[in-house]
Amino acid sequence: MDLINALLNLFVPPSCLLILAFAWPSLCFITLCDWLYTTLFAAEDMHHKVVVITGASSGIGEQIAYQYAKRGANLVLVARREQRLFGIRENAIRLGAPSVVIIAADVVKKDDCHRFINQTISYYGRVDHLVNTVSLGHTFYFEEATDTNVFPILMDINFWGNVYPTHVALPYLRESNGRIVVNASVENWLPLPRMSLYSAAKSALINFYETLRFEVKSEVGITVATHGWIGAEMSRGKFMMEEGTEMQWKEEREVDASGGQVEEFAKAVVSGACRGDPYVKYPSWYDIFFLYRVFAPKVLYWTFRLLLANGGGAMGRRRRTSLVGTGRPLVEEPMPMAASTLRVVPVPVDEEESSTTTMSPSPTSSPGAAGSSISSRSDRLLGSPAGSSLTFHHALKNE
Repeated sequence: MDLINALLNLFVPPSCLLILAFAWPSLCFITLCDWLYTTLFAAEDMHHKVVVITGASSGIGEQIAYQYAKRGANLVLVARREQRLFGIRENAIRLGAPSVVIIAADVVKKDDCHRFINQTISYYGRVDHLVNTVSLGHTFYFEEATDTNVFPILMDINFWGNVYPTHVALPYLRESNGRIVVNASVENWLPLPRMSLYSAAKSALINFYETLRFEVKSEVGITVATHGWIGAEMSRGKFMMEEGTEMQWKEEREVDASGGQVEEFAKAVVSGACRGDPYVKYPSWYDIFFLYRVFAPKVLYWTFRLLLANGGGAMGRRRRTSLVGTGRPLVEEPMPMAASTLRVVPVPVDEEESSTTTMSPSPTSSPGAAGSSISSRSDRLLGSPAGSSLTFHHALKNE
């Protein structure tokens, strides 16, 4: 057996690369034909269909809501802080959504997930698309975290905050032959510093949905949307994946996430979901790094070591790491004499500010602990009130 594996190790990789090189033009042509057909003739008509969007209070979730509104879909916007949803609802109605329901809920609490899905079924009678955009990033090095309560919080939000709504909505999605849309990140396979826990959670999330894709077969579609550094600014030591990472400085939080790459990514996600694409990648040139990771991992490692070395490039000139959640004291940075005094305060924020501030229990905890241990540890981290209320509001477009 060892001899067989040794021979396969020697011949399979180069032979597969050779076959791929010859087949690449044909594969590109077939992919282009399929894209044209699905775009022109087979794209799903979302008019009056029902779309549930978690993490809809800001960032990617908000922009995806607007894209579905332009296609005439009925929307259910889910977030923890409902105040942010009222303005988004009005914008969505102006853009063409016939009806918009807003529900205050915490997606990492399974009881809340049952409630907002059941209320959607009670009001609309169906669910056609479930869009999970809840995400929480961090910008600290792993060794800086002295409070390990941060670790399960990041996993709960980035993993269970997507799995729980999927588990509850899946029977209804089977009935409508619907679709699940997942907001992923290139970091699920591309290693980057200060993103260790975030990357691990995203990797678990992708593997979960890839397995689920085989289990549901053609009854429920799954679109995995992978983005790179959208809305990010990698200069001056900032290293954030998107608008809304939780652990960042206040002045970084204030950058507008209503346009630019975030909006383009949202357009690509909704267009791909309506075409039935299994994957949406923005931008797609990141894929080339995956080949290096498989066939030349040392080259990829050396490249990133060079780019991220201290003193090398804009990212290495100065290290500004947010220490929120690490258990370490926060340090104010000195400001230039000509500038006005600005106190730097890390503010908890997520691309979905609403449904990522309290946590559900880990899978091993008892059901009765849903609102206790994990909620309390997330409240200490993010400064949010313990528990979450679930309220229901709806609005209809004036014809």
